[in-house]
Amino acid sequence: QVQLVESGGGLVQAGGSLRLSCSASGLAVSVALMGWFRQAPGKEREFVAAIPYFGSSTSYADSVRGRFTISRDNAKNTIYLQMTDLKPEDTAVYYCAGRLIWSSSYSLWGQGTQVTVSS
Repeated sequence: QVQLVESGGGLVQAGGSLRLSCSASGLAVSVALMGWFRQAPGKEREFVAAIPYFGSSTSYADSVRGRFTISRDNAKNTIYLQMTDLKPEDTAVYYCAGRLIWSSSYSLWGQGTQVTVSS
């Protein structure tokens, strides 16, 4: 089984920056897409950003476009989310996720890392 482990969360003041990391371990699988999602208390989980395993196209939610940057290091089986100009509304548990090439949905999920932005 493959495990995704997030790290890099923490407490930061509004306007600050954090970089989240997600590392995959376990048996090799065919991954087409990796992404970040987040969920605030009492709210639905929402899409944040995605990047293909191969290729340069990226996708961002409108709420984070221009502030967050997703990247990957295939040699390390790791993706990153560089977050800048953080706002209190960015406070949430951030999850790393993967979509396999034969799947139409994300099927691999990490346990999440807490990001708290104070005003």
